[in-house]
Amino acid sequence: MTTSNHDNPGRRTPRMQTTLPFPSPARMRLFGLDIVAADFQQAVGILTEAVSGRQTPAAIVSTPNVDHIVRLDKRPELLPDYRQASYLFADGMPIVWASRLLGRPLPERVTGSDLFVALCRQAVVHGWKSVVLGGMPGSAAMLEARFAAAYPGLDITVITPSMQFDPDGEEGRQVADTIRAMAPDLVFVCLGMPKQEIWAARYAPTLPHGLVLCVGAAMEFAIGLQQRAPRPVQRLGMEWLWRLLQNPRRLWRRYLVDDRRFFVLCWQEWRRARWS
Repeated sequence: MTTSNHDNPGRRTPRMQTTLPFPSPARMRLFGLDIVAADFQQAVGILTEAVSGRQTPAAIVSTPNVDHIVRLDKRPELLPDYRQASYLFADGMPIVWASRLLGRPLPERVTGSDLFVALCRQAVVHGWKSVVLGGMPGSAAMLEARFAAAYPGLDITVITPSMQFDPDGEEGRQVADTIRAMAPDLVFVCLGMPKQEIWAARYAPTLPHGLVLCVGAAMEFAIGLQQRAPRPVQRLGMEWLWRLLQNPRRLWRRYLVDDRRFFVLCWQEWRRARWS
């Protein structure tokens, strides 16, 4: 990878204020985050227009779910990085249900997995250049072949980081230099929370234009490496259970222990709203 002499590349860069070529979408303040009140089709339209309008510098897109809300409560030092996102969409029916109970309703959930697929299709239509940061070391060629089969005509490059990837370290800076030189329209960061949000907060403001999307495991679903829950299960808000049954050893603690804290956070949010 090549390097550059970008000033203070490993330090947080303040979010630059930009004038958007379209009206700012409505947002609902929930759990300390300003979540865009949009349905899925509106979200795709907003993001497509941001890319087509040459959003400068690159804007961050994140899709908070229950696990993210719980982690941000446990580690509030992550909030400044998370809040640098220009577009936050609720990835999870429990957040949508909570928004309605709290009187700040969101139309529906907008998942990172669905946005990944929709924006890959938009990239084919518009001829956008895309980059994926994620995947196991040495798997870039295989992943690019999967993308070519799933989205014919997609201009995409996969960069697979090392297992020791540190978003604040030298490798994080080198990856940013490489991506900056490519000037992509879309950067999908599939590193998991919080690494992807930290890297995006550091380096999205240094990219010339486009979107940096923090989308976790979305790549694996988008190219068929993992199977998503059937649509009826998703609509019932039970996709978490499907994922737990697919990988209980890795996910049981997250869903059955840690994420129960979400009910407490909903209660606290309700009390704040009632007494404010």
